[in-house]
Formats: sequence, structure tokens, C-alpha cells
Amino acid sequence: MSQTLRARAALLDMDGTLVDSTAVVERLWLEWAQPHGLDTQTVLEVVHGRQGHQSMAILLPDRDHAINLVENEELLARESADVDGVVEIAGAGTFLTALRDLPHSIVTSANVSLMTARMQAAGLTIPVTRVTAEDVTASKPDPEGFLLGAQRLGIAPEECVAFEDSEAGIAAAKAAGMRVVGVGAGATRFSPDVVVPDLTHVRIEPDGDAILFTID
Repeated sequence: MSQTLRARAALLDMDGTLVDSTAVVERLWLEWAQPHGLDTQTVLEVVHGRQGHQSMAILLPDRDHAINLVENEELLARESADVDGVVEIAGAGTFLTALRDLPHSIVTSANVSLMTARMQAAGLTIPVTRVTAEDVTASKPDPEGFLLGAQRLGIAPEECVAFEDSEAGIAAAKAAGMRVVGVGAGATRFSPDVVVPDLTHVRIEPDGDAILFTID
């Protein structure tokens, strides 16, 4: 049975929502974690959806945060240069095309360089309105990024629908007061309002000054 959400704007995460970068993310993070003797499963549970320095702070809580900031910049550079295997989430291209003339923004924990590298590698158009790591002072699950995205679109947060996949991202969108469409089966664990396997299951239609999102 299909379900329809009516909103005035869409706010879109990138990794895991528009772009499948799981292989490179996990490979580079596990390489980073290996010298620290960190548990693999713990690392993989922490790193998705957050800015890198925040993940490092969680994984190495006693370490000087200045070191995390330096290593995060190094890791971002490596991630931007390594797009092997980065592809679009099924339906992302069509989804973005349908939103082209409607209010929407990307809200990503990546910086501009990494966002650009991954979106281009996946063959996707970057939305005109975007919020990246450079724009915020707090990482997801803090709602700052989603609130800023809504502000830049000039639309109240409660009138937005967020598309997210990770625990941190879904928590951030909820904290911003938005309804959340979880993308991917794994999103079910984090209690979004509705879950789709991928973006081929979302149809978009303009409806006056709003957008209808039909979830199949």
C-alpha cells in the first residue's frame, strides 16, 4: 500500500541516501582504526553519518581533539581522491531530476570537496542549495545542518521531509522537527517515519506550493 507525504521542501543526505559510498568509507576508516586497535564493528557503527572528527572523538575519547581535526582533514583528502566503487543509490538521478525545480537542499557531513567528488563519481547533479561540513559547528546527530538547510530554503523545518539512512542523520532530522524517510533496509532500526529500499520507491509531484512524495 502506498503512502503520501505532503511537504514544502526536501532535505537530502548524501552518503547512503543519494550515493552508495559504503565500500570506500568502511575501507578507509578501518585503515585509520587499525593502529589504534579499535573493534571493527564498533567503528562501523559509529562512523556513518557523522563528521569524521566527531567519530574520532567518540572512538578515542581521551585523545586531544586538535589531533582529530588534523587527521580528519587528512582522511577527507583521501576520501575525495578515492571514489572507486562510488555509485548512485538506485533511483537517485531520477529523484533529483524530479526535484530540480522544487525546493530542496543537500545536507551532508562531507565537506565541499568530498561532496563534489562523490556526486560527480555517481553521475549526480549537486543541488543548488547545499549544507556541508564547512557550514556548521556541530555534526549530526545535532540538528544544526538540517535547520540551516530549511533556513536557506526559507521554509519552516516542520514543513520539510528529510531523506536519511544513518542513525545520526535520522536523529538529526527528527531533532529539527522534520518527518524522515529512511533510505535502505538498515534505516528501519532508527525509527524513521517511513522506510524505502531505495529512491525508485519514491514518486514526486508538485502540488501548488507543496510537494507530494508518494512512497510505494
